[in-house]
Amino acid sequence: MATHNPRLNVVLDRSLYKAVQDLAGREGVSMSLKARDLIKEALELLEDAYWARIAHEREAQYPPS
Repeated sequence: MATHNPRLNVVLDRSLYKAVQDLAGREGVSMSLKARDLIKEALELLEDAYWARIAHEREAQYPPS
């Protein structure tokens, strides 16, 4: 079946592969879908950390009122 979504191939060590496999099995989804969701969540966490750091740096520029 053709798809319009880009593909990404990754190589995982056995323990990481097993962890993704177990999570996908528990949720009844494919490993590909679970890996996609985990990557998406990780990117959101990184973005949140980035914006928290920016906010902290800006807050430090202003004296307490």
